[in-house]
Amino acid sequence: MFDGLPGEFKTAIHIGVEVVENMKNFVDSPVADVLTAIIPGDIDDKIKAALRAQLPILLTNLKLADATAGLTDPVQIAEAAIKQLQQLTGDTQSAFFHNLSVLVAQVAADGKLTWSDGVYLLQWYYEHQFKTDGTALS
Repeated sequence: MFDGLPGEFKTAIHIGVEVVENMKNFVDSPVADVLTAIIPGDIDDKIKAALRAQLPILLTNLKLADATAGLTDPVQIAEAAIKQLQQLTGDTQSAFFHNLSVLVAQVAADGKLTWSDGVYLLQWYYEHQFKTDGTALS
């Protein structure tokens, strides 16, 4: 199934999964810019720029209680939202991360990936390719 997708969708789906996995594993560091830490360094600069601009908006729109209320700095928004997401557990955390991975993939695909296709493809990719070796992109 994945082999038949256009290359830009394959890349976008991989980025969606990788960014969310990086969020799950993010450790607050005074040296690292959280957005730089969670956005893969080996992707196209245009996609990086779009993600740097859109991730704080996506995270704010998740309405994670008061975690991002009143914040305007994109890095602070990302840090607060990631900390809040990391405190969630079970199905609630999985649901937030799954939805976020689809939204990230949509940004990476420049809006060309539909929500329904993204939900299905990201779940399939995560279960059948990413989970098996952590970096699969074929």
